[in-house]
Amino acid sequence: MYKIGLQLYSIKEETERDFFGALKKVADIGYDGVEFAGYFNTPALDLKNALGQYGLDAAGSHIGIDLLTNELPSVIEYSKTIEDPFIICPWLPENMRDSKESCKRTAQLLTDIGRECNKNGIQFGYHNHDFEFRTIGDNLIFDLLFENSDPEAVKIELDTFWVEYTGYKSVDIIDKYGSRCICLHIKDMKSWEERVNTEVGCGVMDFKSIIAAGKKYGVKWYTVEQEEFERPLFESVEISCKNLKQLLA
Repeated sequence: MYKIGLQLYSIKEETERDFFGALKKVADIGYDGVEFAGYFNTPALDLKNALGQYGLDAAGSHIGIDLLTNELPSVIEYSKTIEDPFIICPWLPENMRDSKESCKRTAQLLTDIGRECNKNGIQFGYHNHDFEFRTIGDNLIFDLLFENSDPEAVKIELDTFWVEYTGYKSVDIIDKYGSRCICLHIKDMKSWEERVNTEVGCGVMDFKSIIAAGKKYGVKWYTVEQEEFERPLFESVEISCKNLKQLLA
């Protein structure tokens, strides 16, 4: 029922060097699917065939706001071809979230994008970093974006590391927004003092509680992401996969 994905940004050096070879290694490690951070000019049908060959599901694609705004039909068509259930906006430039008014305008833009995705059978979501947990007046930027967007059109891919990095609790955010959360980024923190990434299960994040909250609201995909490494890339993502399987059991 629950699936483990890998955000391919975690192994970007490998995907840039040998995209399909990296996909095969991810499959061999035991991941159920991959979340894309670029397609490296790969034709959609070729990628679909490779995913099928390696037994991987598409678990989302991070697509920049410029592409989403200017080339949405082609983005949707690519996602449909590779049978990707999610299109995710991973970042917003500062001028799109530096005031209540800009956040509300951005929320409407995200709503428009999400409604178009929904028409094509794809869920659209937004992925947070830390800046969404800064305040404008009495409001979190996170809340301004999601409270002013259509809950059916704009879902949440919650990056649990960045939530905890800011001092907030992922479980509280999941409980507040419930089934609007469609995917959790499972990214561990080495220590509360250093606040850097480490392999899942090797840090201080309370993933038992976070995953229990995700399960309560029907989250299906739990996606590993790591940006800082002390071990070889594939060794790290294998440790994370093994530990996350135990946490989900």
